[in-house]
Amino acid sequence: MNILMICTEKLPVPSIRGGAIQTYIDGVSSLLSKRHNLSILSVDDPSLPNRQTLAGIQYVRVPGKLPDVYIKHVVEYLKGNAKQYDLIHVFNRPKFVPAIKQVAPHARLILSMHNDMFLLEKIDLGTATTAIESLEKIVTVSNYVGNTIAKQYPQAQEKLRTIYSGVDIQRYIPSSEMVRKQEREALRRQHQLQNKKVILFVGRLTAKKGVDKLVLAMHSLKKKHPDIALVLVGSKWYSDEGISDYVAYVHALAQRSVVPVVTTGFVDPKEVHKWFWAGDIFVCTSLWQEPLARVHYEAMAAGLPIVTTARGGNPEVIQSRENGLIVQNPEDPEAFATSISTILSDVALKKHMSEVGRKLAIQKYGFKRVANDILSVWESPNENKKK
Repeated sequence: MNILMICTEKLPVPSIRGGAIQTYIDGVSSLLSKRHNLSILSVDDPSLPNRQTLAGIQYVRVPGKLPDVYIKHVVEYLKGNAKQYDLIHVFNRPKFVPAIKQVAPHARLILSMHNDMFLLEKIDLGTATTAIESLEKIVTVSNYVGNTIAKQYPQAQEKLRTIYSGVDIQRYIPSSEMVRKQEREALRRQHQLQNKKVILFVGRLTAKKGVDKLVLAMHSLKKKHPDIALVLVGSKWYSDEGISDYVAYVHALAQRSVVPVVTTGFVDPKEVHKWFWAGDIFVCTSLWQEPLARVHYEAMAAGLPIVTTARGGNPEVIQSRENGLIVQNPEDPEAFATSISTILSDVALKKHMSEVGRKLAIQKYGFKRVANDILSVWESPNENKKK
């Protein structure tokens, strides 16, 4: 089949500037293109050409950044090219679906949902209803996202399918343990983290991510574990080193912390795995109903025990005391301190979580499995045509 994947409007593909959806597309596209003729449409970027072919995949980039600007250019592109595509796979923008359906009426439409974009404050009832009617399948990154859609739009239920995201296994699990060890030691030396138990956060520094609670948790945690350090990997937005009020607040807390705190700023997606190797425990501090943060898969592959929050889809990939612990009340820094201390105080438990997490990543959360699941959707009979 000839297939077009349409990314969101904020960041380009390949994921040179980061982005969860962009990383996801990067992870599966090379595998998908072995079976089908694949084109990827994304927003333009000064460092990338507007048309490009890489490893047999056609990349098209159009102006965007704002949804209304982007969809206008997407539609313009489809007016001249829609007939060549058998299937169009749209990412995380149900708002775009009616316009795409109008200009590409004969193409099968699939929608991947990575966030709660069907909420009424993000899409009006009429547009959402039209989008659902136009779609063959709605793929979600967690049961939480699918259940949220079905609760608001029961007619979507039969079209929903959860496909958990994944990780580049080869990048996070090196062929040689010596490589991992050398990179780990180099980063720890560079940031004076030798002989420290490193607690790691990777993600955007925004209030809903809640990393300030983790910084505050260090005070009581140090009383029992004086050899800890905290590393915060990320900035206010992908590839954006701007200082928001929240980033300034987190940096101020870090400077006053009773333990060493390293704030790295934005790290290139091709290098971030090294920080997972440098860490000892990974903590996801989400306060919001997180769809399911992909950093969980990265932490598992890197062999890090996970502390996450009972928000959104995050708990769906955590088996308590097997690959991590779940914090029920993430507004309370002490809840994080307790869970982190539980792992740091029990060497056998920490080792068990590391081994189970890596095993789960290999068995269930590699991009090869994700690509195969997507192919099963693409290659299934078109239910709409059968009706």
